[in-house]
Amino acid sequence: MNVRDALEADADALAAIAGSPTDVMRNLVHDRTVRVAEDVARDDDAAVSASNSQYGESNPEDLLGFVSFDAREDTVHVTQIDGTGEACERLLAEPVRFAEREGMAVEVLVPPGDEKVTAAVEELGFEERGLGPRFDGARTVRFRLEPGR
Repeated sequence: MNVRDALEADADALAAIAGSPTDVMRNLVHDRTVRVAEDVARDDDAAVSASNSQYGESNPEDLLGFVSFDAREDTVHVTQIDGTGEACERLLAEPVRFAEREGMAVEVLVPPGDEKVTAAVEELGFEERGLGPRFDGARTVRFRLEPGR
């Protein structure tokens, strides 16, 4: 599994994973730190023809998941995470590493029943901190990790 920064060319693949419109995911790539997990390491020197795929340089079959996050004040906020269980754990480690370097905490809001993300946050040592806000009427659970504290 290879983890890298997301590119604008990944927007279609991210949209397929998240079930969101491509334009929303393109904006996410521009507005947040977004990392993707790929099934195989890519050869950046290889010539890729956009005609080979409707997704240009990014194919949803190659992406295992993604995480977006931003930092405000003393906390790194994971704004979106989706993918396979293994990818979620590996991707969630990205904002955790950033937070450790900067001396910040990390928060993740998880919809009830999202077993992949719940397993990833628990594996990385996050603690449940009660209910979070509602999104589209659905309740979330707040998890927090305070590395080095």
